[in-house]
Formats: sequence, C-alpha cells, structure tokens
Amino acid sequence: MEGAYIAQKKNGEIYYRSSINIRTHHISLGGYDTEEEAHSAYMEAARLRNDSSCTIDNFRARTTFLPYDKAVSIINLRDNGIYIPTPIYMRKDYLSYFLHDGRELKFDTDDLFYYSGHRILTRGGSFYVNDYGSQYRVLSRYGVKNYAVPGRDYAFANGDRTDMRRANIIIYSHYHGVIALREQKPFGFEARIHLNGDFRIGIYNDEIEAAIAYNKAVDYVKNSLIKKTFPQNYIESIRASEYAQIYSRIILPEHFRAAVEYFLKQR
Repeated sequence: MEGAYIAQKKNGEIYYRSSINIRTHHISLGGYDTEEEAHSAYMEAARLRNDSSCTIDNFRARTTFLPYDKAVSIINLRDNGIYIPTPIYMRKDYLSYFLHDGRELKFDTDDLFYYSGHRILTRGGSFYVNDYGSQYRVLSRYGVKNYAVPGRDYAFANGDRTDMRRANIIIYSHYHGVIALREQKPFGFEARIHLNGDFRIGIYNDEIEAAIAYNKAVDYVKNSLIKKTFPQNYIESIRASEYAQIYSRIILPEHFRAAVEYFLKQR
C-alpha cells in the first residue's frame, strides 16, 4: 500500500512505518501495527499537503491515524514553506504551539528557534520543557519565578494564560521574598521571610528596597547559625554603592529578631 513500509523491531516483531515527501522534505509519519493504518496515515498526510481546505483550525476532525504534531508540521510547511519538527504553526505576527489536547499556546516569533527544538509538556496545570536533562517551567523564560503565585506575583494582560507573548505577561514581583501589594494605596512592596511561618520584614515603596530588606534578613538568619537555605536576590540594576547605602539604612524589626531567637531555642 502506498506510503506504508514493512519494518522489524529489535525483537523480530514486524510492524509498519509510514512517510511522505513534501517539497524537499522526507517526513516520517510514525510506526503502526498494520499496513492499513500506516497507509491511512499517509493518505491523511497527503490530503493535508494537497487540500488547503484542511486548515490548522479544522485538521483534527479530518485526521485519525496521523499524529497531531505531524499534521501541524505538514500544514505549516504547506502554508508557510518552512518545516518545523515540533507542532508549531506560524501566524502573521506570532507563532502557535499546539498541545496534544488541542490547546494552542501563543508565543512571540522571536521564540521560534527555542520551541522548534523543545517540546512543551504539561503537568499540574503548568507548562514545562525538558532542557539539559531538567524540567523548566515555560514561564520562567519570561521572568516569572517558580514560586510565583498567579494574580499576586504575575498576571496575563488579556486574561489568557495560554498567551505567552512577552507583552501579555505582567510581572508584579521580580524578587525572592517580595510581594507586590497592588490593592494598597499608595502602592507598596512587602518583604517576607519564612522560618516556621512567614514573617513580615516591612513594607517599602520601592521593590528593590524590599528585595534588599529580604537579603538583609537572610544574612541575619545565616549569621545566627540557622542552617536553613534561603535564595537571595541578585540586583543588577543598581551600583554596589547604592546597594550598600540601602542595606545599611534598613532596620530589621524587633519581632523578626525575636522570632529568630525563638527558632534557635526550639532546635
């Protein structure tokens, strides 16, 4: 049957592979248990290649055997003249990455190189990529910390969490231990540190000052010989002399110092 080729697994078991030629590309369509399935996948791919009425928006209803990622790649090659191995379709001003469940993630075209080489996974409602043997949240590429809480630390301007274009991602808190008090007037930033519970270090008008207050609290805890790991903030937007001036004028509250002493006594 056209587009179907017999193959053999390492254990000697027979199966069938399917592939198709589109322009200068020889595209593998995957392995199948029967010759009929492999041929059907080929025929679906051929229809996507030749029939422009099969679009990126309706192809799922017209494919059964062809893997969704192959379908997206074929349609993109047909419409835009570029073959991308991951399920990306190039729009006019952005790119769409299609997940297996049909959801469409939107990215800036500047992200094409990265996502053409990284597959997006889903877990617990979040989007991840495998990179250098580890999993990273997609949002971390855009400055959103792993511990960030949606609605508090960041938000999507248009309310669509699948729209990952940089202009749509609003980051309220850029630093460890800093929470933006968006409902407070005037607008403020609260610095917190966690021992047995969260302790407020203070509320500051400036996010950088709050981040430095958190750093000073971390230093105080470490100097008290509490063996607990705290991430610290690296602030590159100010000079070392400015950092030192802000650091020196910050006074850690008495309730925090008392909490550290209590924590030491309980060890």
